[in-house]
Amino acid sequence: MSTHDLIAERLRMAYSAGAIPPLRDGLDPADGASAYAVQALNTRFWQAQGRRIVGRKVGLTAKAVQVQLGVNQPDFGVLFDDMRIVDGGVLAADRVLQPKAEAEVALVLAAALPSAQTSAADVTAATAHAVAAIEIVDSRIADWRISFADTVADNGSSAFFVLGRDERPLDGLDLYTCGMALEVNGELASLGAGAACLGHPLEAAAWLARTLAASGDPLRAGDIILTGALGPMVAISPGDRIEAKIGGLGAVSFHYGEPGDGQ
Repeated sequence: MSTHDLIAERLRMAYSAGAIPPLRDGLDPADGASAYAVQALNTRFWQAQGRRIVGRKVGLTAKAVQVQLGVNQPDFGVLFDDMRIVDGGVLAADRVLQPKAEAEVALVLAAALPSAQTSAADVTAATAHAVAAIEIVDSRIADWRISFADTVADNGSSAFFVLGRDERPLDGLDLYTCGMALEVNGELASLGAGAACLGHPLEAAAWLARTLAASGDPLRAGDIILTGALGPMVAISPGDRIEAKIGGLGAVSFHYGEPGDGQ
């Protein structure tokens, strides 16, 4: 078994067995190519288990986080159908290890984006609608002691996501200056704006489209894109109710339940 296979298996086991140390014994912290190879191995494994890809998430869109991890680009992970929680639904505490919540703009595509030169304008033309979203991020790496390679290999530190019910066409939306407020149990926990997401959520989506097209696995019609956090992520605890409000897109929420609750 190759080093990449061993790391992929270690990450899969961590979902049920608990968080593991950083992967530096087999993965250089800056080795993005190897990290994406590990991510691809687990993606194919999960597809063989019957999971269905419904889109992608963009991570590391905040410049401060890029500086922290010593990188100059975002990353991406895969969204599977069983990662979606209905708006207002419940996520059981035993489905995650060390979760955090962040508010994002999600796009749903009406058309494929096959070009490695995709622009923000191309994304606009291909988008069916935008919705408010919450991504529940999680790390299989103990205490979130992640490098760039750790988070990429770990499917972009993904876990679950929630999409709002208010589907808005992009025409007339200002996703650059739109404000975001994330509340936990009715108390403000995170503030942000569209510009915090790689300068603009549509630019984050265009980066993703170019990157995937260049790798031969382009975004397709119907895909969901989580474009990246609009503000700081927030740690959550069982019993919390999390709600995000984004200007022009409305609200989205979920309840973080006790073990065995809900999804």
